[in-house]
Amino acid sequence: MTTITVQEAQACLSDLIHRLTPGDEVVITENNEPVARLARTEKKKQWPCKAGSAKGKIHILPEFDEPLEEFKEYME
Repeated sequence: MTTITVQEAQACLSDLIHRLTPGDEVVITENNEPVARLARTEKKKQWPCKAGSAKGKIHILPEFDEPLEEFKEYME
């Protein structure tokens, strides 16, 4: 954990943000008292689920591919 003053943070905020790696933290102080914390979190995965996690939860009926009654006249 790094500690810097408000004045230092104002001068190089963009650099501070871009230098942070996941899990890093910078504490910003004013008059030797912490006033803010800048932290970078882990990037979230796009898909939180795992492949196959829905196995056995979805059931497709045998008649799924049969034509709908409303469209039978168009299928003949």
